Amino acid sequence: MSNEPDMSPTQEPESGHHETKPEDRVPFGQKLVYGSGALVNNLLAVAMGNMMALLNLVWGMNPALVGALGGLPRIVDAITDPLMGHISDNTRTRWGRRRPYIFVGAILVGIVYAVLWQLPKDQTEDFYFNWFLIGSVIFFIAYTIFATPWVALGFELTPDYHERTRLMGVQFFIGQFPYIIAPWFVAITTWAIFTDQAQGASVLAIIVCVVSIAFGVLPALLLKERPLPPKAPSAEGESAGVGGAVVGFFKAFLQTLASGPFLLLCAATFLVFNGFQLIASFQLYVTIYFVAGGDQAVGGEWFGWAGSVQNGSTFFVIPFVTWLAGKIGKRRAFYVSTTLAIVGYLMKWFCYDPNNPWLVIVPAPFMAFALGGLFTLMPSMIADVVDLDELKTNERREGLFGAVFWWVVKLGMGVAVWGGGLLLNYTGFDVELGGNQSAEAIHLMRVFDVVVPAATAGLAIFAMSYFPLTEQKAFEVRAELEARRGTAQPKDEDDPSTF
Repeated sequence: MSNEPDMSPTQEPESGHHETKPEDRVPFGQKLVYGSGALVNNLLAVAMGNMMALLNLVWGMNPALVGALGGLPRIVDAITDPLMGHISDNTRTRWGRRRPYIFVGAILVGIVYAVLWQLPKDQTEDFYFNWFLIGSVIFFIAYTIFATPWVALGFELTPDYHERTRLMGVQFFIGQFPYIIAPWFVAITTWAIFTDQAQGASVLAIIVCVVSIAFGVLPALLLKERPLPPKAPSAEGESAGVGGAVVGFFKAFLQTLASGPFLLLCAATFLVFNGFQLIASFQLYVTIYFVAGGDQAVGGEWFGWAGSVQNGSTFFVIPFVTWLAGKIGKRRAFYVSTTLAIVGYLMKWFCYDPNNPWLVIVPAPFMAFALGGLFTLMPSMIADVVDLDELKTNERREGLFGAVFWWVVKLGMGVAVWGGGLLLNYTGFDVELGGNQSAEAIHLMRVFDVVVPAATAGLAIFAMSYFPLTEQKAFEVRAELEARRGTAQPKDEDDPSTF
């Protein structure tokens, strides 16, 4: 097959009825171990986000400064993610490329997070701002040292098209549990067992630290990396030293961005995720000011129920999408899951009814397909793209591909927060009016709440129609890679795959 895939919309059947070879299967125990990294990855993310409000509620910091603390360290994060991916891709140790960083990173990030919330009492606002700014930068560097190699490790645990989806389904399932617990973080700090909320935050941060270290080191200790293919002659001949390293990084970065199939995955992810996040606040406003007639208590309660049903439904979406991808292929499974999400968005126009407020729950299970399908399928598809990239470059760049992909996700979050505020202002919403918002403002909020995510999801489906790696093509790529290497990709003799 050609190293340059056809980028026109593909119509041929996705599935070639390929069975997973026994040697390509990742034992369920190892799937759980890899999933422990997802638990830590998401726990740290939601803990950092949900506890930030305490800087205002407990330490009295200006909300604008709290917002700055949420954004400024991300600039460092955007730089360190691809850099760490490249470093991990090019590391060679007796323990592998990824595992040493996962082990050290899990310990460092846990400790830094705990120290971050041991704030001294009776200090100035400037002191707390500087403490948290410096600490947050260090935290995100340590977070990157752990998370980027952990993501890359998942791409290489199995070379099989279907087993990759099963692996990602398990890790994404486990990674959902922190989102169930996170809404309680602020409430936990108010428990009577603590002398005050500051002590509650301090103890909670230590608990997060212990859990992060205990579960975060497991992938490093219990998983094994697959042997690498021989390096390309051009890579072996690159100059050494700092200059050669810099040139090598930018060369690898540009080669990653030159992958058309990878850019399609990034575009689809940005559209689905960004469309979902862009109107996340609109759902609350529509529930309060349209469904509940401006009653924040009633609207907040129905919003909470809808959110719980949606989050809970994700646990059912993940195994369904995993099963579906095995039957019809990943790309078509993406079509189905994203279309079901669109159905959910459109249902909101009819189900958000002031006369029947309970109907807000009905679209929630359908909307769960948006992110549930997206983050089950996309990491698996990226692993297929890494194979295609190796066919073209003779290099394995799981770290850099993973880092750039998640950078797109983080960019989407930033754009969504900014864009959501602009859209809300455009509607004419005025918080001073309380429940007396204009009919035009409420109408526009409802329109944006339905149309924006449905439209971006539709565009994502269109983008994915050009994705060239069907199941059959993915198996052809693997066969050509194994022919080039002279043998099927083996597993190490001491691979702990029996537990």
